[in-house]
Amino acid sequence: MQIDQLTRAYRYDGIDLPVPPHLAEDRDGLRAYHATLYPAILNAEMVDGGVVGGVHVTEYRRAVGTKG
Repeated sequence: MQIDQLTRAYRYDGIDLPVPPHLAEDRDGLRAYHATLYPAILNAEMVDGGVVGGVHVTEYRRAVGTKG
């Protein structure tokens, strides 16, 4: 059995976002950090993009058509 260590990547609108080491394991803290760069992330959905090239990708996707 082989265990591989995956790195995480967070993307928004096709852009890879920085992941500070002190927030790497804190999803909520990381979301708040990313929202300082792109405020729409606060209302975006976090979608698991799977593993691509040894990197576990999580995408922030904006909600469309939810104005109300």
